[in-house]
Amino acid sequence: NEQELTTKKFVIPYISEIKPISKEIKLLEIGCGEGGNIKPFLDMGCQYTGIDLSEKQIENAKNYFKLHPNHKKLTLINEDIYKVSPQNHYDVIIMRDVIEHIPDQEKFMSFLKNFIAPGGVIFFGFPPWQMPFGGHQQVLNSKVLSHVPYIHLLPDFLYKGLMKFFGESNATVESRMDIKKTSISIERFEKIIKSENYRIRKKTYYFINPNYQAKFNLKPRKQLKLVTKVPWLRNFFTTAMYYIVSQE
Repeated sequence: NEQELTTKKFVIPYISEIKPISKEIKLLEIGCGEGGNIKPFLDMGCQYTGIDLSEKQIENAKNYFKLHPNHKKLTLINEDIYKVSPQNHYDVIIMRDVIEHIPDQEKFMSFLKNFIAPGGVIFFGFPPWQMPFGGHQQVLNSKVLSHVPYIHLLPDFLYKGLMKFFGESNATVESRMDIKKTSISIERFEKIIKSENYRIRKKTYYFINPNYQAKFNLKPRKQLKLVTKVPWLRNFFTTAMYYIVSQE
């Protein structure tokens, strides 16, 4: 429900400024999970394909949408994106809170071109690595660590040691370290975009992530323009980045 509300209120209007959304649009979501982002598009009658590595989440999504009036327009795939044959090309590709989890983002961004239709765009929404909870430590079991910002920026041995000291399981520790390995900053994201010959059509720095409205009842706020001009400052106080990119 949280994802659905954010997508309906913020993501669809954001994309629509560059690529109007209609029922003729073909969409692909990579990392769709249980389908929170899907419902607003499916309600509009869009043709939607969702791909995720998690078999359980894909099954949950299938059960959730099986009675939806437009369920025949939805295709859900449990697979590694690299093993999916790009038989279709999509007008809009959506990646919300996903790019920061993908290894070798340069390789991925190159591969993604196989799925984009002429004139198509890609929406990215993600928390920059240096933001207060860029390591997703808010999901730790420890009531102390889950509320401490910036600890993910500690050197690896200190970060791992701290999590183990507060009783986190080995699986949890390793999952947080995996996120650290795939972390992506604003600068690195834009460097990859440029090196892979994509063009940034629109970008927005958010001081308060739009998702925080559904999650914490906080009104989204864009970052101050002055702050966005100072990388060493903006990186630590920008909780979300929204981008729309296309091929050159």
